Amino acid sequence: MTREKMQAIIEAALMIAGEPLTIGALQNLFPEQEQPSAADIKSLLASLQESYTDRGIELAEIASGYRLQAKAELSPWLSRLWTERAPRYSRAFLETLAIIAYKQPITRAEIEEIRGVTVNSNIVKTLQEREWIRVMGYREVPGKPAIYGTTKTFLDYFNLKSLTDLPSLTEFANIEAQEAKLQVQLALENSDIGPNDSDMIPEESAVTEEEPTNNVVTLHGEEENQDEETDELATG
Repeated sequence: MTREKMQAIIEAALMIAGEPLTIGALQNLFPEQEQPSAADIKSLLASLQESYTDRGIELAEIASGYRLQAKAELSPWLSRLWTERAPRYSRAFLETLAIIAYKQPITRAEIEEIRGVTVNSNIVKTLQEREWIRVMGYREVPGKPAIYGTTKTFLDYFNLKSLTDLPSLTEFANIEAQEAKLQVQLALENSDIGPNDSDMIPEESAVTEEEPTNNVVTLHGEEENQDEETDELATG
């Protein structure tokens, strides 16, 4: 079988799969006697990726494998295909998710200590329902609190291959156009953390200080509102 034919098969598989495909899954597309090596598959993927340089789609490697996707810079036009409004996540929701991502494994009490407010149970529940976080175990202290960490679904959703692809906190400070990310960065910097919802989510109650209530962030897909957080922050 020619290299061009194998590349065409891989491209078609990535297009119709509906989910990321691993190297092993791509190898299994071929009969055993014609099965390319992992190195051959990676070489074919690299050629595909290069062929999309000046096109509207790209080949991305994320936590679950490889997938074809539209380029992010085209989202202002592509978003017109859907009538649903983009989701709006509260500052509390995003800060909780960011702290888990950067500080994991972490307990709810440790998140509350960092943020200075009680974590609303609906936030944790929503993050688990979206499969962005999971219980990794239980800490051997009185009460045995759950320890949370992020999932492959979280990495896939945010187009990340691994946690090392998360932006550094210094990068956040340089993105003036994305004020929402800056708000998350401030919460993380205050706790000395380093790199290593469709429905309404009520605001949290203050523990050590009053929680600001004027920030809501836009991501993509569904809508999440808060009665006490009415001003919207635009993200890129």
